[in-house]
Amino acid sequence: MNKNSSNMMALAPNTSNKRETVCIFGTGDFGRALGHKMIQSGYPVVYGSRSTQISNLIPKDAEVLGHAEAAQKAAIIIIAIQRQHYNFLTPLAEVLRGKVLVDISNNLKLNQYPESNAEHLAQLLPGSKVVKAFNTVSAWALQSGTLDASRQVFVCGDDVEAKQMVMNIVRALGLTPLDKGSLLAAQEIENYPLQLFPMWKFPIFLSLGLTAFFFLYCVVLDIIYTYIYENNDFSFFIAITIPNRVCPVMALILLALVYLPGIFAAIIQLYRGTKYRRFPDWLDKWMLCRKQLGLIALAFASLHVVFTLVTPLRAFASWRTGKGIISQVLNNKTEPLDHTNAWLSDSYLALGILGFFLFVLLGITSLPSVSNNVNWREFRFVQSKLGYLALIFCTAHTLVYGGKWFLSPSAYKWYLPNIYILSLIVPCAVLVVKFVLIFPCVDKPLTQIRQGWERNPKYSK
Repeated sequence: MNKNSSNMMALAPNTSNKRETVCIFGTGDFGRALGHKMIQSGYPVVYGSRSTQISNLIPKDAEVLGHAEAAQKAAIIIIAIQRQHYNFLTPLAEVLRGKVLVDISNNLKLNQYPESNAEHLAQLLPGSKVVKAFNTVSAWALQSGTLDASRQVFVCGDDVEAKQMVMNIVRALGLTPLDKGSLLAAQEIENYPLQLFPMWKFPIFLSLGLTAFFFLYCVVLDIIYTYIYENNDFSFFIAITIPNRVCPVMALILLALVYLPGIFAAIIQLYRGTKYRRFPDWLDKWMLCRKQLGLIALAFASLHVVFTLVTPLRAFASWRTGKGIISQVLNNKTEPLDHTNAWLSDSYLALGILGFFLFVLLGITSLPSVSNNVNWREFRFVQSKLGYLALIFCTAHTLVYGGKWFLSPSAYKWYLPNIYILSLIVPCAVLVVKFVLIFPCVDKPLTQIRQGWERNPKYSK
């Protein structure tokens, strides 16, 4: 009875300035780093360990005791050990009754066990209040203080009061707690650190596939075809020329793919006459990774700028320029300035500069530090209105540069169109359909649907 009363007293809100003692089971890397961070934040820390001998690795202001004795000194106990070692806690069930146990463990692979580690701990110690937290923070980040990339801490648990106590500790350490609900969410939280760029898989695989296709396409037309029919070895095009053709093509197509799912969504909503029905799964996943597609497109556009800037330094460019000068000298004839070509050259360069500027602006506003400082209307204006303007400029840039190949029979090597012709298919389709969607006769019903109007309300039920 006295033991339970002391536990309840420890769980009561602390009204004094002194912070409550925290016990940590485990003196590994993370346990030591977390203890050091807590001591810096004003928490008395006691370690529960098999060996009570003080080590130089343990924070100097921390106390090291046996597990049972350490547990009696604190209401909150952080379990900084792996799941396979949980069995030693079973004999301590009475000592841990009523205590808040914070499970911080992770696994080696996704869904390694049928239930989460936190749920397993709750089954072993049904009298304790288990909370899952801190598993998304690394020991290195705690020790070095570089917590910007891992400041958010997911917290879940069945006991609201215990969860709130843990979240208060998270805030005191300068981290941001995020309540994920009951202990059923522990499996998802434990899987989170094991996921490698979960939202980037589709954009990366798509980008790699398209890049490989366009690269091989250019190799066939610019190197193999030229070698077979003109007996010229342009294999060195692989280093600069072909990448400088693939990069702008990829940037333009990926930018168009950012706005294409919005086009599909609008068409589906117009067809259904309601916004209260889920989109197909493939469209949902596509819309969720638009930011990643846009950032990869920006990377390709940046590479295109770098490749273009180094183009005049190439030996092939110097040779071609020198050959033209020598040809004019030998023929004693100066080629007059072609004003049409000059206009086209300056136009596509200007369009490319404007498009890249807006491209960079889109990338900057997608950063959390920037997007958090603008309201929804401002963010939507940049990402939608200026985004479509960037797509128009980039499409026009490609059209002015590569438009001359549309009607030139020599551009169709082996009856295959030039790569710039292929790159215009998706962006032109997006812009044409978007132009139709902004007509008042189409835009007005679409706006009404997105505001909640339904053509046939029965579909929303």
